[in-house]
Amino acid sequence: MAVLASDPLVCFAHPAYRLGERARARGLGLRFVEVRDRPALDAVIGRVEVLVISGLWRDELLDRAPMLRFVQSISAGTDQYDKELLRARGVRLASAAGVNANAVAEHAIALLLALARLLPEAVRNQDRRFWRGMIGEIGRREQELSGKTMVLVGLGRIGSRIARLARALGMRVLGVRRDPAAGDGGADEVHALSELDRLLPGAEVLVLACPLAPETADLLDSRRFDLLPPGALFVNVARGRCVVEEALLAALRSGRLAAAAIDVAREEPLPPDSPLWTAPNLLITPHSAGETRAYEDRVLDLLVENLARLARGETALVNEIV
Repeated sequence: MAVLASDPLVCFAHPAYRLGERARARGLGLRFVEVRDRPALDAVIGRVEVLVISGLWRDELLDRAPMLRFVQSISAGTDQYDKELLRARGVRLASAAGVNANAVAEHAIALLLALARLLPEAVRNQDRRFWRGMIGEIGRREQELSGKTMVLVGLGRIGSRIARLARALGMRVLGVRRDPAAGDGGADEVHALSELDRLLPGAEVLVLACPLAPETADLLDSRRFDLLPPGALFVNVARGRCVVEEALLAALRSGRLAAAAIDVAREEPLPPDSPLWTAPNLLITPHSAGETRAYEDRVLDLLVENLARLARGETALVNEIV
């Protein structure tokens, strides 16, 4: 079991988040250093006992971190960490699952509303100083979400919040999760992942909010996009590798999807030459769904609680991974 010194040195390692600034402003009394890149992290890692990190993590850091006892991930996902290696080195790991649940859910609904209300088109028209006239062709007008059926893949904290928000808008939500016995997560119905193919033909709206796992990698391929009703809307706030991007492009170009919005991509940052940038009716945000003005404080709340548990010699951590 990891044992911490009474006043451990904490390292906040993130290129953008202002964790040290917020810790100081809140008077948390932490002894810390803050770094923005790998060279700076490499320079201090040998004396760090607690590491608060996400994208800057590499497993080889453990070879130069003899004092490291606890890693608090800044992100909910922890697939970048070698759990067995951490366990072998006696280093504990906790995720930040839940800290951005409300933010990501609100972002998913915002993207969906933007698609339904043709807001990207409105922004483009504003840039051109063009006042669009009334539309005679019914199929080209804005849509209403109330009364539509959403198939929502993933009913964890984020998915459950999306389900509740969607139902508040009058939508019918069919949730899909690996273990339906874990609860309905606020959805009208809950189904196993094995039932997805049966549900897709009725999915006027399809939303991904699932973790990346062997069973969700490449979950949406051309076969599954073809199961959707023509004119469906699609939103992905899960992981880029859950979707075969070539299949997404084909579905948009064929009109199988009326529009789609993604906050994630298989390669991030999205390369300038990616065909996704110019795909028809595709709205892209830069993996920013979880970023809000409250993010640092919520991560710090987790960190402080876990440090207190470790100081008391408790074995269970909040969002414990290792």
